[in-house]
Amino acid sequence: MAFVPDALDATDWKSLEPLYEDLVQRSVDTVGDLEKLIQDESELREWVSEAGSRLYVAMTCSTDDENKKSAYLDFVENIEPKLSEIGDQLNRHIMSSPVINKLDSNTYGVMIRDIEADIRIFREENIPLSTELTKLGQKYEEISGSMMVEFEGEERTMQQMGRFLQVTNRDTREKAFRVVWERRLKDSEAIEDLYDQMLAIRHQIALNAGFANYRDYVFVAKHRFDYTPKDCEDFHRAAEVVCVPLSRTLDTQRKELLAVNQLRPWDLGVDVHGRDPLRPFEKVDEMVEGTSRMFHRISNELGTMFDSLRDGHSLDLDSRKGKAPGGYQISFDRIRRPFIFMNATGLQRDLETMVHEAGHAFHAMYSSKQDLIDNRDPPIEFAEVASMSMELLVHPHLDEFYSQHDADRARRVHLEGIVGLLPWIATIDAFQHWTHTHPGHSREERAEAWRDLRKRFGADVEWSGIEKMRDVGWHRQLHLFTYPFYYIEYGIAQLGALQIWLQSMNSLDGALQNYAQAMKLGGKLPLPSLFKAAELTFSFGPETVKELIDAVQTRLSELPA
Repeated sequence: MAFVPDALDATDWKSLEPLYEDLVQRSVDTVGDLEKLIQDESELREWVSEAGSRLYVAMTCSTDDENKKSAYLDFVENIEPKLSEIGDQLNRHIMSSPVINKLDSNTYGVMIRDIEADIRIFREENIPLSTELTKLGQKYEEISGSMMVEFEGEERTMQQMGRFLQVTNRDTREKAFRVVWERRLKDSEAIEDLYDQMLAIRHQIALNAGFANYRDYVFVAKHRFDYTPKDCEDFHRAAEVVCVPLSRTLDTQRKELLAVNQLRPWDLGVDVHGRDPLRPFEKVDEMVEGTSRMFHRISNELGTMFDSLRDGHSLDLDSRKGKAPGGYQISFDRIRRPFIFMNATGLQRDLETMVHEAGHAFHAMYSSKQDLIDNRDPPIEFAEVASMSMELLVHPHLDEFYSQHDADRARRVHLEGIVGLLPWIATIDAFQHWTHTHPGHSREERAEAWRDLRKRFGADVEWSGIEKMRDVGWHRQLHLFTYPFYYIEYGIAQLGALQIWLQSMNSLDGALQNYAQAMKLGGKLPLPSLFKAAELTFSFGPETVKELIDAVQTRLSELPA
């Protein structure tokens, strides 16, 4: 019999409180009692998680809708703080059980490890601080979602302006770049203010929990038991010594082929041979149809799973005024269904985003048979393997959108993008390490740190005359504001995805089997064990990165220019 009543309003604390009080007052003296409590708490959390997810989705789809914003903020201010407090009580109640060590470690081991970490860092005084951080993150999304520019006689979103950075006319590209970043500069002070406030609050949270800085705190909060800040620095060095030289070689070739004296930031997206930009689709429906065909060609299972999202409730894909930037997949945990959000404008990167978020959705569907919500929720480092693998596995089927010639162009763009992505990930991660281990720094010191990182990892680009635009380049990175320290995961996962890709070249069926069996585990096993389940090596130092980037270079050498 279900513990949660069918008519529960999970956005109303008066409805939730009796259920939570029931849980914290139960006996945990026997294994049966303890397992029943854990199962019922998981069921209740499914309801609460889905309620919060639906409010977040509604808000990001319409950041200019005051009612949706108010409903989301009401949940953040009046439900989440109480959930944090009662959640800590439940965690302590579970761990107080005299039979806690008798639980099956394969089913409950990771969950118990995570609970112990959560108990270690929980401080009641941090609850209102966390609420304030969420509200500041919502404010960032509201500012970003409201950014519009007039260009060529039309009002356009930042995402819609991306296509003009790919046109062959250099003057048009420059005008597009300048109008976008001049618009961003108008809100730069407001965004700097938000970030200053966020940094101060995060630092206080860390101090309250007994940590010297927020970086050290967040490694525990994010349950990063399998790698350390030192490992992240190893990844930074790997990106620097392996990827940056190759990326800058590509920059030199780009400059020569474009016949320009200096590369400017508006020269990085245009085709070097003067060909029109890749346009895989005009309408969102075309993107969905073509993506379905690609997945069916990989396997009927993936195609069928993707088609299940075309139910009128699981996709919001177009770019429009008032919509938050970026893309994401989120799970509605009670009904165990994924939802995909993005801002498509007809670019190749939109197609990559569609496939990427579909990979997350596949992960959610594969793991949906795990009973406990904790065991369905994978570590982000492995969740991104699910999505990034799909970006590569669709390569043979890009002819659903392109001629063979343009399909090769798209493959080259993506693989060259990976070479450039790893240094960008290193940049953002290193920036977060710096900002959170230098509390009280000035804005100029922060800008100087950013400039130093762009010199270390960035493209060989000339910024003279537009230095202010360079110095606020990090403002567009959503993760810095709403998901602090969520970015190194993309780097770790990209290395896993490249290994899935290499497996597929030997045996697509074998790669898909490894993919599926690992994704079905959700978050039931530790991160290295999940990698092992997919027959992947869990390593992200220079040696591993070099081996995989060498494989990318080999494939690039096989593709026509």
